[in-house]
Amino acid sequence: MADITLQEAQEKVDQWIKTYGVRYFNELTNMTILTEEVGELARIMARTYGEQSFKESDKNRDLGDEMADVLWVLICLANQTGVDLTAAFEKNLQKKTSRDKERHINNKKLDV
Repeated sequence: MADITLQEAQEKVDQWIKTYGVRYFNELTNMTILTEEVGELARIMARTYGEQSFKESDKNRDLGDEMADVLWVLICLANQTGVDLTAAFEKNLQKKTSRDKERHINNKKLDV
């Protein structure tokens, strides 16, 4: 698959929902699903990079797939609420740059 933009991802998810998904789940259901998907991602992260050991049921989980599940539901929520993720991301990046442009550089805890 070729690289896609956030806008294209939003369009692809919307088309998939309209073709195969019947309709979007309501916003509160999708928020709950997002929380569940983030939990599944956290579980894999804790076992892969943290100190917890894998349970047998966790061994075949794919980190990228778990991240994609989170992204999918986030895109669903953006589509449902009229959020343009490209514009929101660009605005957020500007906010972070303005607010934090010197904060992290001057953080002695981050010295290598």
